[in-house]
Amino acid sequence: MDLLDRQDVLLLNELQRDARQTVQQLAAAVGLSSTPCWRRVKELEAAGVIRGYTALVDRAKVNLQLCVLAEINLGRHQEGEVQRFEAAVAQSPQIVACWSTTGQADYVIKVLVPDIQAYEHFLHETAFRLPGVTHVRSSVVMKEVKSETRLPIELPARGAAVGKPKKG
Repeated sequence: MDLLDRQDVLLLNELQRDARQTVQQLAAAVGLSSTPCWRRVKELEAAGVIRGYTALVDRAKVNLQLCVLAEINLGRHQEGEVQRFEAAVAQSPQIVACWSTTGQADYVIKVLVPDIQAYEHFLHETAFRLPGVTHVRSSVVMKEVKSETRLPIELPARGAAVGKPKKG
């Protein structure tokens, strides 16, 4: 198994902080020269460690003030039903995250909409119509205490490395 070394972790943390840096800025921040820095980033992309780059948008400034976490239960857990449910979830733009879970709910979804009326519309026109859904329990988020996109990648001890999937 290929491993992430100290430089890879530094690069990942720096890119998570600001992915718009030039290669020169990134190289200076992690103590590499530009060419090896660029090569490492390309290797991390090719290995799928870096899946892409995105902009962080303030949801309130784009009229998505209401965040709801909804627990979903399916009536049956047959493979076809689960696949249809997951495909329908992937097609719903209001559902920005979905997790298959243990415990009382089969899935937990995160829904972003402008207001409670929009959520009610979402429930009736989308959630209740998702394949196999028998129950939806909604929790409205009152205050977002922490919403972090950065992964907490820790530096390995000197000489150690952390796991990274093999290429190909």
